[in-house]
Amino acid sequence: MVVKSVREHLKLTEPTDDRSLIEIHVERVEVRSGQLVIQLIQTRQPGRRRKHTDNTLSVPWCKTPSRRRRETLLPAGSPPPHARPIRSETRALVVTSIAGGRRWLDELLTDSQANVERIAKRERCSVRQINMSISLAFLAPDLVKAAITGRLPRGIGVTRLRDAPAEWSRQYAMLGLPFASPSLESE
Repeated sequence: MVVKSVREHLKLTEPTDDRSLIEIHVERVEVRSGQLVIQLIQTRQPGRRRKHTDNTLSVPWCKTPSRRRRETLLPAGSPPPHARPIRSETRALVVTSIAGGRRWLDELLTDSQANVERIAKRERCSVRQINMSISLAFLAPDLVKAAITGRLPRGIGVTRLRDAPAEWSRQYAMLGLPFASPSLESE
């Protein structure tokens, strides 16, 4: 915003990179509520006096929100003001578990020597935990995307997702979420 404003104000004829433009022409930038105040370096030209106002640019500006607004998938019958998104710690665990389940499934499918017992021993966990995590590899793509972006509602975690049926529409029904059938265009 500063570079663009200074370039437009000075109408320079020779090309100058952004860093040089700032070092040569900008003395100070103040961030104020609703505007940026750019103080240009006073240049002295023989036979000409510049006013102080010529060297100050006021550029309308507003801070971009630090938190992106995201739409949360809502359970059927849940009023929107009371729905809260999944906690960040839960989200991280869900995404890590889905990735682990996919990795282990891929290992079982591609390596003829691999089996659940070996994976469990290597990962220092139970065979049941490996099997339950592999089930996460079969979640509906939109549910995985919602987990990654943090749009799942609070209360949906690894435990609930591990028990999900294989059929995508039934996964949504089990979680109480509206099912949007995937379109062929997105494939």
